[in-house]
Amino acid sequence: MEKTTAKKVNVWDTYVTKKDGNIMHFDIIAPVKIMDTNTIYNYGKEYLKTKGQADQPLASKQCRLCHIETLRPEWEDEIAEKGYFIIEMEGCS
Repeated sequence: MEKTTAKKVNVWDTYVTKKDGNIMHFDIIAPVKIMDTNTIYNYGKEYLKTKGQADQPLASKQCRLCHIETLRPEWEDEIAEKGYFIIEMEGCS
């Protein structure tokens, strides 16, 4: 019996100080082949724009590769469309 290899994604643990001083915590999920930090930061900045937090700092201090995980079906369509998926953890509303 042939074993299928599950697709893997990187999880980038991200903390951003919002304009009001509170902290946003979210994970950026991206395919493991994307290791360019500028690409990951740009994904985070795109997300921040949707939350009214454009121009808030996002770099290595705020966003770090945390771990590798198996791709979940609920992430797949958005990753195929945008290149990434965001998991909102804290302070993202």
